[in-house]
Amino acid sequence: MIRQLSIFIQNEIGSVAGVTSILKKHNINLRAIASFDTPEFAILRIVVDRPDDAKKYLIENGYAVTMSEAIAVELEDKPGVLHDMLQLIADEGLCINYIYSIVFRSKNAPLIILNTDNLEKTKTLLRNKGYKVAEQEDIL
Repeated sequence: MIRQLSIFIQNEIGSVAGVTSILKKHNINLRAIASFDTPEFAILRIVVDRPDDAKKYLIENGYAVTMSEAIAVELEDKPGVLHDMLQLIADEGLCINYIYSIVFRSKNAPLIILNTDNLEKTKTLLRNKGYKVAEQEDIL
């Protein structure tokens, strides 16, 4: 599993840049980012190389931040691979809460980050079916 941060931000111009400026100031490397918005606010989900430090600095700057676990799965970069994994999860009766992909990984297969209603069951299912589930150190 990997650790991700969820940051509550206002849905206004420059709010995402406010978060990334703090990461830049503290030399924290952003590995994945996704935004889920409503008319007034957004939840920014990020994966970084130093999640504990990022959480600390963001909270110090007034952001509401939570840390949670997610699954990062390596997928081959070819048509249909994502669908096959998603169908496997659906066939097991697992619900995907959200899904997004990693920004950059040198010399490695792409990663899809997802959260389900049962992370341990999903992780075990995917590993048993031959998928490589990444750990925190795999995204650094």
